[in-house]
Amino acid sequence: MWGLVDAKLIRVSTTMRRFASASSLPPPAPATAAQAAALRFGSAATTRVPRALALTASTCPWHRRHLCSSSSSSSSAAAAAATAAAVEEARQGRKQLGATTQLYEYLLANVREHPVLKELREETAAMRGSQMQVSPAQAQLLAMLAQILGAQRCIEVGVYTGYSSLAVALALPESGRLVACERDERCLEVAKKYYQRAGVAHKVDVKHALAADSLKLLIDGDKRMYEEYYELLLKLVRVGGLIVIDNVLWYGRVADPLVNDRKTISIRNFNKKLLEDNRVSISMVPIGDGMTICRKLVDT
Repeated sequence: MWGLVDAKLIRVSTTMRRFASASSLPPPAPATAAQAAALRFGSAATTRVPRALALTASTCPWHRRHLCSSSSSSSSAAAAAATAAAVEEARQGRKQLGATTQLYEYLLANVREHPVLKELREETAAMRGSQMQVSPAQAQLLAMLAQILGAQRCIEVGVYTGYSSLAVALALPESGRLVACERDERCLEVAKKYYQRAGVAHKVDVKHALAADSLKLLIDGDKRMYEEYYELLLKLVRVGGLIVIDNVLWYGRVADPLVNDRKTISIRNFNKKLLEDNRVSISMVPIGDGMTICRKLVDT
């Protein structure tokens, strides 16, 4: 989740990742559609443990229970296979929901990507949890929003390896500052390496802690804490400032009535909350895994 605080940008990832906890991610895609269907919608063996989320092949174990429908219909299997395919596409770096490989490659070819950003994206693509990284098109949009608003102070909730925060830091003026909140120290070490390499480390204030703790001190995070992050960020952002929430389409799962795990329900509820919140104007943009841009309308 990103926020423009004073003409400031705040971003929150619903994997709130690309500012996210590992437990907020869908499980790895199974080898076959039948396995995908069993994993998403059926079989007694729907609990998978543990999967690694790390910046190398080494471990960062976590457990996640899959609370899914028991439907065994062909439509359930098709939906499960489609979801598994979308997740696998994201893991392979093709993070544009619904895009063909050809279309995504064309989109990528028309993004102006800083050489250090490209290095970071390519390094991260080989890592566990790489689907948490924003797409180049998303990062380009965030950087442009910061420039349009003349942002001086920005916050990112959930940094992962730092692709989006680096893109924004590059766009900030020399006097600009970005607060980067991330609880995974290994992720932060990779991010800090690339901040240094791009010459923007002096603009970034790294906070190694749960985002909620950092935000309370300041006044894409764990998705189940989206609402708390959002309310805290609303207190920080000036009227006219922006909050940008990532992963709001959640690999298409939010639109599938047969998918009712806790994370998906949480994102659906949060999307509904934003739709009904008159304190902000919103635009849900189908870029990457979906981003909602919120502009603060009234003082809170």
